[in-house]
Amino acid sequence: MSSLEGILLISTQMSGTIPSEIGTITTLRTLALTQNKISGTIPVELTFLTSLKVFWLNWNQLSGPFRSEFGLLTNLTWLKMDNNSLSGTIPTEIGLFTAVTFMDWEINQFTGPIPS
Repeated sequence: MSSLEGILLISTQMSGTIPSEIGTITTLRTLALTQNKISGTIPVELTFLTSLKVFWLNWNQLSGPFRSEFGLLTNLTWLKMDNNSLSGTIPTEIGLFTAVTFMDWEINQFTGPIPS
């Protein structure tokens, strides 16, 4: 799968956790696991997906923080993390997402200020 550019598993009723091995598919430009029953935390290994442009994990049952290491994904253009149970603060590193044209964080458990 050395040239795989997209994984789209939308509304498949998939459950369990996100495999950390996805982080080894460094050619990925799209990762969309929307509207499933995925739980657990977002694996830090996904920060290795530096070619990623579309990152959708919305409408799942994810919990825990959105880690500051995700600031490494500077090619992101579309980020959807809404409708989960993510918590903690939204990291200031999202300011590194200079290519982003759309971000959705609503309906989570975030606390603290919105980063500038």
